[in-house]
Amino acid sequence: MTAAPDETAYRSIPEQYGRLVSYSLPCPGVSLVGFLRQALGEPRFYWESSRDHVAFAGFGAALELMAWGADRFETIRRRAAELFSDAVVLDDREPLAGPRLFGGFAFRDDFVPDVAWADFTPAHFVLPHYQLVSVGGEKWLTINVHIPPDDAPRAVLPELEAALRARIAALREGEAAPAQLATQQPTAISYPMPYEAWAQKIADAQAQMVAGTLNKVVLSRVCEVRFPARVQVDGALKYLTGHYAECYRFLFEPQPYRAFYGATPELLAEVSGQSVRTMALAGSIRRGTTPEEDAGYARQLLNDPKERYEHAVVVEKLRERLGRMVDALHVAETGIYRLSNIQHLYTPITGRLQENSGVLPVVAALHPTPALGGDPRERAMQIIRESEPVPRGWYAAPVGWLDRHMDGQFAVAIRSAVAQERRVWLYAGAGIVAESVPEKEWAETALKFRPMLDALGIREQSHVEP
Repeated sequence: MTAAPDETAYRSIPEQYGRLVSYSLPCPGVSLVGFLRQALGEPRFYWESSRDHVAFAGFGAALELMAWGADRFETIRRRAAELFSDAVVLDDREPLAGPRLFGGFAFRDDFVPDVAWADFTPAHFVLPHYQLVSVGGEKWLTINVHIPPDDAPRAVLPELEAALRARIAALREGEAAPAQLATQQPTAISYPMPYEAWAQKIADAQAQMVAGTLNKVVLSRVCEVRFPARVQVDGALKYLTGHYAECYRFLFEPQPYRAFYGATPELLAEVSGQSVRTMALAGSIRRGTTPEEDAGYARQLLNDPKERYEHAVVVEKLRERLGRMVDALHVAETGIYRLSNIQHLYTPITGRLQENSGVLPVVAALHPTPALGGDPRERAMQIIRESEPVPRGWYAAPVGWLDRHMDGQFAVAIRSAVAQERRVWLYAGAGIVAESVPEKEWAETALKFRPMLDALGIREQSHVEP
């Protein structure tokens, strides 16, 4: 377990590491899949949003930022600002190729790493040594290095260009012989929380709702899968890309074969300058097997008082928390957000920030939303801490990226899993309100496990019925 450092011992980033210098070159003929595959055995990072028509990947670590405690969001913001304050970008023909940090936060600021999360901290961001961006049909490869503060950045340009060209050549060569991913069957599947315990925890929460001390809480459960060989994370990502292209797909692998990955539909915060975007995503129902059945389920969801109430709690809290930070806020009409196996109630929210302070203050203000925590926030967090037998780690927490302008995009890390060598832990949660029925909430979590189980090639269904 990584110990928290003494904050007073910190020196500034330039003092510790020197000046950040980035250089980019076009690299046609290189795919993100091939890039990540050839980086196997290195720290690896990946983020893709098909709706935004952009994807990023990185490997190696030019620099890592970590933080602990209640001030972790501010600590990362301050350290990132130091990193980028005197950064030099030697080629900015493609702005999205510029240096960026990949990472995220634990669900709780008092998170203590356990077995599954042994290589993760309450806040952890990595600046990759090499990063690839795919935008508008073009690919750009970037190298990030640090030089002494007094050195001239352009003096290292020939070395950076030579390193990039050599790397591009190696990546293209590797594309010619893609590796075949072997399928494997698990040796064991277990669910640490039995249905009886699940039903009792819901009943305990509902007793507090009757007493008026709680409006909503999100409870989660875990599925642990063991394999005879290393977990096929690359194969899982390939499956998620093919079946959940409408989601934010991500990989954060700070140590080789210790990977947090997933395909989440839920945007927490996107900031570009003073423009901010988020969404409320709460309330769920299955997909139909025909267009007519599918539309019928959607109407049922839109007209279900329990689901509408659960969603309204999220919308109102997002409006309240963002309202303190914006000059203008627009809450759109609630509609349906369809994924391949589930559909949700969905409300887009946009606004204009009062200050151009970047994405991290927004992330800090919104996390956790009632969609993954509850309301009131502090009471819900206490219940989650006391009720869930397995720590959430980074599940349901902010994961994403941050660029040199302090803008960025963060999603809520649901529909996710953490892999460690031959074991993988999957997480799924359900929003509990006074009208919740334990059997239905159990079935909803089973539906939410399905994407990650399918991605691992597991068709086991024993968890569906209580």
